[in-house]
Amino acid sequence: MSTRSKARKAALDLLYEGDIRSRSAAELLNTRKNELEYLIREYTEFLVAGVVEKRERLDEIISMRAKDWDLDRMPVVDRNILRLGTFELLWGNDLPEGVAISEAVELAKTLSTEDSATYINGVLAAISEIKASLSL
Repeated sequence: MSTRSKARKAALDLLYEGDIRSRSAAELLNTRKNELEYLIREYTEFLVAGVVEKRERLDEIISMRAKDWDLDRMPVVDRNILRLGTFELLWGNDLPEGVAISEAVELAKTLSTEDSATYINGVLAAISEIKASLSL
């Protein structure tokens, strides 16, 4: 697993935990970094900060393309994979779109279901198609 993939997985873990505990993932990251002295990769910090900062916009964009699914009804892990993947797709300047999508799909395959991976691939591909027309 590449360093960025590990950073991405760590960011997802924090986003997931924040979501289920109704806490800020950024707060959880700072706790781990400062109090527990965890190794936190720079890319993990970038992802968590970005998703936390842009969460409202991310949720709007995902909702536009998540056919027949309310974000609140999605499995927590899938919702956070979509947030992470959408953030990388739209604000990951040095990351090719295909990589952002495939990394999100791999997380879904590993941590969720095959159906989730297919669904996440479809939503992110649809977001990729409208990327140029989005107001970020």
